[in-house]
Amino acid sequence: MPPRSKVAALPPEVKSWLDQSLVENNFGGYEQLSAELELRGYSIGKSALHRYGSEFEDKLAALKMSSEQAKAVVQAAPDDEGAVNEALMRLVQEHLFKLLMAADGKMDLPKVAKAVAELGRASVVQAKWKTEVRARAEAAANQVEKIAKKGGLSAQTVDEIRREILGVAS
Repeated sequence: MPPRSKVAALPPEVKSWLDQSLVENNFGGYEQLSAELELRGYSIGKSALHRYGSEFEDKLAALKMSSEQAKAVVQAAPDDEGAVNEALMRLVQEHLFKLLMAADGKMDLPKVAKAVAELGRASVVQAKWKTEVRARAEAAANQVEKIAKKGGLSAQTVDEIRREILGVAS
């Protein structure tokens, strides 16, 4: 097994500084970063920093692309009922299960349990939100009926407005 990365062994505040410096320097200036780390008491060569920086840059690029794609999906298909979020939670659950099966019990179970618990809480919050949205839509539809009776709208028009509010196909 290869030795642990010197960058991974840095204290959190130093690693945070390094990550920020890499981003600010557009993932360049490894000699300068190596010299700065040396002044701070950490001996990490420019090659090791470059390996870490390249991996970090790839992860950051993938994250940016995912964020941009998610924004595009939301703009292209607004999700008033949370279907995209629900699908995402199911996808994460599926991947966690696959990881658990592939790891043959050699996985950090407390972390997996925490992730599963957070997914469960997210599912409950999602279900509650859908119920609240549905209740508000129902209240709006009922209000339309009350207003319509005062204003003289036909029963057919009221029914049509109600179906539109509730999203029911005719």
